[in-house]
Amino acid sequence: MLSAKRDKRAAKRFFCKALKANYKQSPRVINVDQNAAYPIAVDELKAELTLPQVCKLRQNKYLNNLIEQDRRFIKKLVNPGLGFQSFYTARRTIIGYETMNQIRKGQILGVAKGDIQAQIEFVSQIFGVAA
Repeated sequence: MLSAKRDKRAAKRFFCKALKANYKQSPRVINVDQNAAYPIAVDELKAELTLPQVCKLRQNKYLNNLIEQDRRFIKKLVNPGLGFQSFYTARRTIIGYETMNQIRKGQILGVAKGDIQAQIEFVSQIFGVAA
């Protein structure tokens, strides 16, 4: 019982913090996992008029699965290199990992997924290096 109350308070704090961000409009849908504390917290926020009544809570166990799957490749690269000398170096390196992953997946205009030659050409044009 005590854990459920704590979870509800934590969920409510989380939603309040997210709602304080500077958005032009209130959310119409909130996607979350199936934590039992979320519906209670959302109902309380609606009762307090912090959250609009028309806002829907959509609970689905696997909604964030696509994002997590996309990050799996990046995590494999980042974990061995956790000894970054500075935050700036870590940031630049991780951005590089993510960019190369986007190129590999064909998310760059004019570079198809699986077209290795086009990917090599694109990278060499950006960095001015010969492959």
